[in-house]
Amino acid sequence: MSVVQISETRVAPQFSELNTRAIGWLAVLLFAVWCETAGRNVQAVHVIPVAWTLRTADWINQAFGGILPHIQWIFRAIAALIALPLSFLQAALAKLPWSVIAVAITLIAFRAGGHRLALITSGSVAYIIVLGYWTHTMNTVASVLIGVPIAVTIGFAFGVMGYVFVWGRPFVMTTLDLMQTVPTFSYLIPILLLFGFGPVVGIIASAIYAIGPMAQNTLLGLKRVPASLREAGEMSGCTRSQLFWHVEVRAALGQILVGVNQAVMAIFAMVIIAAVIGGSDDIGWQVLTTMRKAQFGESLLCGGVIALLAIMMDRITTGFACGKQHSFTRKQFLAVFLAGLAFAFLAAQIFPELDRFPAAWHYNPSEGLNAALRAFIANFGEYLATLKNAVLFFVLLPLRVGLVQAISPFTWGITFTPELMIGYWAVSVILAFLSWLLFRRLGICLSVLFLAWLLYFGTTGVAWPAFILVVTMLALTIGGLRLAAFVLLALLFIAASGAWSSTMQSLYLCTVAVILSCLCGGAIGILAGKSDRVSFYLRPMLDTLQTMPQFVLLIPALMLFQVGEFTALIAIVLYAIVMPIRYFEHGIRSVPPEIVEAARQMGCSGTQQLFHVELPIAWPVIMLGLNQTILASLGMLSIAAMVGAQGLAQDLYVALSKANVGLGMVAGLSIALVALISDRMIQTWSRRRSSALGL
Repeated sequence: MSVVQISETRVAPQFSELNTRAIGWLAVLLFAVWCETAGRNVQAVHVIPVAWTLRTADWINQAFGGILPHIQWIFRAIAALIALPLSFLQAALAKLPWSVIAVAITLIAFRAGGHRLALITSGSVAYIIVLGYWTHTMNTVASVLIGVPIAVTIGFAFGVMGYVFVWGRPFVMTTLDLMQTVPTFSYLIPILLLFGFGPVVGIIASAIYAIGPMAQNTLLGLKRVPASLREAGEMSGCTRSQLFWHVEVRAALGQILVGVNQAVMAIFAMVIIAAVIGGSDDIGWQVLTTMRKAQFGESLLCGGVIALLAIMMDRITTGFACGKQHSFTRKQFLAVFLAGLAFAFLAAQIFPELDRFPAAWHYNPSEGLNAALRAFIANFGEYLATLKNAVLFFVLLPLRVGLVQAISPFTWGITFTPELMIGYWAVSVILAFLSWLLFRRLGICLSVLFLAWLLYFGTTGVAWPAFILVVTMLALTIGGLRLAAFVLLALLFIAASGAWSSTMQSLYLCTVAVILSCLCGGAIGILAGKSDRVSFYLRPMLDTLQTMPQFVLLIPALMLFQVGEFTALIAIVLYAIVMPIRYFEHGIRSVPPEIVEAARQMGCSGTQQLFHVELPIAWPVIMLGLNQTILASLGMLSIAAMVGAQGLAQDLYVALSKANVGLGMVAGLSIALVALISDRMIQTWSRRRSSALGL
């Protein structure tokens, strides 16, 4: 097979279609030019008049305030019911000897993943107990053990509904997408008002966040059950109920267990956020309080406890989901398990140290960490400040307010003269023309002009009608009328609800985070895709970053750069960079070996092979990685409000502090809609590209 044969199969568009598309883009371009020139004198073009906005937040507050007195007692009763098993579990875990719990967890880990996972688990338990966080950790484990069944049960029911009622599947999927993309701070407010303050509220918030992945995996598993298997069950005389439970659910069990794994990880990701409204003496509360006191050594150690718990649970549940259990039979394992617990319990009665770990044996290196941090800042603080100011003045500020306002003698040392403005646009047009000559793609050419427009005026300075039309036209080009209608309605909702300014202010921070994540993560992912050794050493670091709760990632950024938008940017990048690394690596490794061999036989160098063969074929997978990077950045945005993120993130934080349901819901829905717009557009493009490549 030659490289020519595996190149993209381009389907030439009809002349009329191409002509219509070009006319549409030309009209949008002319309107955008008018908005930024003659339209500059029209205030409504750049600032949405208050008379044009809806009182969405006020309406939500009024509706919720009217309903709350009538339904609050139901939710308070549910909270009281959940509090009973929670109190019992916390008391049981507190009274049991630590050695019994440690043996139980280690044996379960051995069953799930063999001796290696058992060693990792026992080491993690040792870390937790030696640092003195055992009691706080057990309170967290109790909350997780209550929250997981709730999330799994409701998520399973949602997945089954989407599977059984095909006509309602779009509604179910949209609901699940919103549950995954609406920031947690947005629905913490109504939950707090409905269920009251306390640890139960944190459990409910965590369960709601975890329902989505469980439901999606359940639906996916049931949809993948082979039709022949269903027919065999029907021919065997199964009733509809028997067919579902004994055939379909059993066949989909592997994917359902993956959903359980993801639900567990989602609940761990919410541990610290739940502590914001839960107030329980768990490990999440320890991280929150130490961060508020700027005790970074202590907060880093507490964050390590949550990360280890998440990694342990991830490995254990993944082991059971993938069927990698040890060769022991269930009866053999049960006998060993009960014998191990009995031995540990008897030993704890003889040796008090195995019952309650002596406080004198605790070792906490937090003071050493704090001293090392102070020394590092004293030696390198000037360089860190220089880096921070450079990024703020030359990257963040221009993208937010535009070069036309960012370039000044104070920041850049020059004045943005009319000659420089003309030169900027001349260079932008030349680059757009060269991209057309090089790639022969209208989309790439227009993307260059779009980025030049955003950089010149800034995300907060571009004309909002022009921005809406450009993005809608892009959606029309990518996915047709249906996608364009969704994008248009979503953007109009954001504008009409009064959240446009905050949305554009958040957009610039996420844009920079996505670009940095893709540039750095893409380079690392390509290295991992080319080298098994790099991939081997990289995998545990990526697993740690992916399983670590979002809040923990604020700690290193806050330690080094204090509160501010640069700190928020660092935290978002740390959370989002995992996605491009994984997808770039997966994309490179998914290129068929025969294609790579054909390129080598044709005399391609390593660089030519990468840029002309591997990356073009891997591009649909890479674009899905871009989509996940955008979603991760938006998901981290609300957490980054704790360290200085502005816009919608700050609106969410203010709404939570003031218990303003309307403001929180509008801000949360705005973030969710931005996430859904990027998700729908990129996934549609990726499917079309994959189809064109014959993948």
